[in-house]
Amino acid sequence: MKVQYKDKVINLDKPMTIRNLLKEEIENSEYMVVAAIFNNEYKNLESMIKEDGKIELIDISSKEGMKVYRRTLVYIVGKAFETICPNKKMQVNYQLSNAMFCDMIDTEVTDELIEKLTQEVRKIVKENLEIKQVIMNREEATKFFEETETSKGRLQLDLENNNEIFMYYCGDYYNYCYGTLADRTGVTKIFEIAKYNDGFLIRYPSQNEPERMPKFVKNKKLAWAMEEYDDINKILEMDRVYQINEAMKEGTIKDIILLAEALHEKKIAKIADNIAKNKNIKMVLIAGPSSSGKTTFAQRLGIQLKLNGIKPVTISVDNYFVERKDTPRDENGEYDFECLESIDLELFNDHLTKLLNGEEIEIPEFDFYVGTKRYNGKKLKLEKDEVLVIEGIHCLNDKLTSKIPAEQKYKIYISALTVLNLDRFNRISTTDTRLIRRIVRDHQFRGYLAKQTIATWNKVNDGEKKNIFPFQEEANFIFNTSLVYEIGALKPIIMPLLEEITKEDAEYAEASRLKNMLKYFEEIPKEYIPTNSLLKEFLGGGDFKY
Repeated sequence: MKVQYKDKVINLDKPMTIRNLLKEEIENSEYMVVAAIFNNEYKNLESMIKEDGKIELIDISSKEGMKVYRRTLVYIVGKAFETICPNKKMQVNYQLSNAMFCDMIDTEVTDELIEKLTQEVRKIVKENLEIKQVIMNREEATKFFEETETSKGRLQLDLENNNEIFMYYCGDYYNYCYGTLADRTGVTKIFEIAKYNDGFLIRYPSQNEPERMPKFVKNKKLAWAMEEYDDINKILEMDRVYQINEAMKEGTIKDIILLAEALHEKKIAKIADNIAKNKNIKMVLIAGPSSSGKTTFAQRLGIQLKLNGIKPVTISVDNYFVERKDTPRDENGEYDFECLESIDLELFNDHLTKLLNGEEIEIPEFDFYVGTKRYNGKKLKLEKDEVLVIEGIHCLNDKLTSKIPAEQKYKIYISALTVLNLDRFNRISTTDTRLIRRIVRDHQFRGYLAKQTIATWNKVNDGEKKNIFPFQEEANFIFNTSLVYEIGALKPIIMPLLEEITKEDAEYAEASRLKNMLKYFEEIPKEYIPTNSLLKEFLGGGDFKY
């Protein structure tokens, strides 16, 4: 067998684990190595190499490496919790900054419990126990899930469709984790468990600084938005995937869809009412990460504003780019169109000021082909019953509208803040929801292959971390665009697109991970989706123009 690692080829005469094969490289790595990619599939370090292929090590300074770190830490906390509270149950709810928010079911979280849990996790990490992937047969799995009350969760479909159930095993602790885990408990040396509201946080480093614990940023507004939707979904008994699936099988999914859409409309109406109450507001600024549904949201907000006697007038930041020769470049020497300095801030603020003062302006139209602004006689003047609506990645950053008084601005942050879980320990991440949306949209309306979207996703996320997320708490209102049923509705389109990605493609590992998650969702016909739904921005066939 021949295995390629970077620029060298290793000859093997018998199967060998990745850890033994690259022992020296793993031990001498600058950052902790937690997993690997072999032939474009994610593997833990104890995986056996049995065929020719190409291997790449994953350390905690990478996005996927930190995901492995986080999953492994949550797994270890689950093991520790079972040891100190054998008759109680914890639940992983959602992510806040570099932390996972968890709580206990029908039990108060005390300082004493946090201290015991912390000490037990430290003990498990220090012992550097082995984490193995094992297989349970149907009978064993059924008994285990009934005893731990996790059968009504992610694994319900496994029990229905599979004879073998894959689990992770450490000591006497079994659990399922969606995605690859590290093979030893000793990798998660940096962590913190802290009491937070009525639950606790499992804190961990960031990939940018993987060897130190970052300062905790409270993000009170984001936490409130997540908690609100989490509470609503629990009240409706729609916080687990199996519940959505049962609604589909029982024919009640349309009721769930209508409830989810009604919640969106209620929230949008509330935002419009807030704007209407404050007569000083003349500018609505909307920002959010990729595939949040900003375009549909802006148009639905416009309808609600009109009901309040306010006429929305849109102005595009994209028409105010600096000349191509003045465009900043990134570290690779390529044009950086996402940085704030790529916008002609002086001209933009001058035009905004004139509009708010009742003056008329001529709006430029940016010619992206040649990289210059052109003036084609398009004039704009803001009337007394009109308000500017501006959407863009920098809209929450006051530097974009620095000459406009704060009292005249109303800022809205929107994102698909997913609060849906596979089971008590495995959640659907907000980032995955947005990636699924983007793959579908890019295919439907831009003609992109799924692998093209996946290939650029990390760069998109990096831009969001730099330009959007740091300003989310500046918003006057956070709007959650997620819909509890949406992955089932997107599944019929995205699954064939992911199937097109072959094992020879670098994006295969990520595509496989998404497919493994999507298989637990029942498909929802797109004709069930209302034509004014925000989801139509990705599915097509909606009422709004894009």
